[in-house]
Amino acid sequence: MSVTLIGGMDRLKPEYVATAEALGHNLKCISRNERNFLAKIGTPDALIVFTNKISHEAKRKAQQVARARRIPIRFVHSCGVSTLRECLPAA
Repeated sequence: MSVTLIGGMDRLKPEYVATAEALGHNLKCISRNERNFLAKIGTPDALIVFTNKISHEAKRKAQQVARARRIPIRFVHSCGVSTLRECLPAA
């Protein structure tokens, strides 16, 4: 299952990826609203947005993409590795 994570902390990116791989998921991390933000999201099976570390504009764009492409999206305020673990089902 491919998952795109929007937000979070840059220093935790390796741990996010390792946690997702341990649960059998392919994780792509986008830490901020960048150029080609919409293209970088791609077409994952699910989106997770850590809302405390992302701008309102990026959150809004992610929500629009999820609606348009019918991608399940989950908004979580916290941005820890354990929070990501709770959001990802075991594969």
